[in-house]
Amino acid sequence: MNIENLIQTLQENAIPYLGKILLALIVLFIGFRVIKWVTNFIIKLMERQNYDASLRSFLGSLLNITLKVALLITVASTLGIQTTSFVALLGAAGLAIGIALQGSLANFAGGVMLLLFKPFKIGDFIKAQNAEGFVREMQIFTTKLVTANDVTIYVPNGPLASGNIQNFSQQGKTRISIPVGIAYDANIQDARNKLLNVIFNHPKVLEEPLPDVIVTELADSSVNLAVRAWCLPNDVPIVTADLTETIKTTLDSAGIEIPFPQQVLHQK
Repeated sequence: MNIENLIQTLQENAIPYLGKILLALIVLFIGFRVIKWVTNFIIKLMERQNYDASLRSFLGSLLNITLKVALLITVASTLGIQTTSFVALLGAAGLAIGIALQGSLANFAGGVMLLLFKPFKIGDFIKAQNAEGFVREMQIFTTKLVTANDVTIYVPNGPLASGNIQNFSQQGKTRISIPVGIAYDANIQDARNKLLNVIFNHPKVLEEPLPDVIVTELADSSVNLAVRAWCLPNDVPIVTADLTETIKTTLDSAGIEIPFPQQVLHQK
């Protein structure tokens, strides 16, 4: 008799509760899809209004997280959980988590500072926090960089906002400098003319400002020059590689020696 009562009690309570669970799962499934659609819609709307790409990325990430928290509260209400108690619990949990994750809050604040002062924008080539690459995305807590080798780096916004940032794209152009050593018996002006010819013949080197070749050091075994040229930030890797190779072949063809350090051993 007791078993029959237990089974009846389970049937009376479990079936409605299973219905609530099923409804909650449906709300959760539909909600995530709606959140994704709304987030993409808002981002596209900001694109049409010509909002800054960094702002679009940051606000899109913030909106996505906010809507998901609201969805979880709605699902909790569907399950019969008192939302007032849930919100209070969420607030207490948020406070505890905030104390435990002070670094994350600092990263959030850093992201806001980066948006306000705009030291860089999406697409800029920057160097900061021992990382360098093109800015691809600004999220709530991190900034996504992609290096010239297609390596993705996530830099925390807190240290990024409070540290030094080198922006190679902000001026619209950047200068590369390639060190070259020539022998002491080589004619400096002759070497300079040949190196300038290499620079001027490269299609991605800018005509203004004018490139130059200067003497930087009278070293132990070589006269050190710096081959300096201007190009677009996106072209730095390819221009540097091309010029380095062409400089070597040009000096070889001209019979201008590129010395290398040598060690002489004297036997007693």
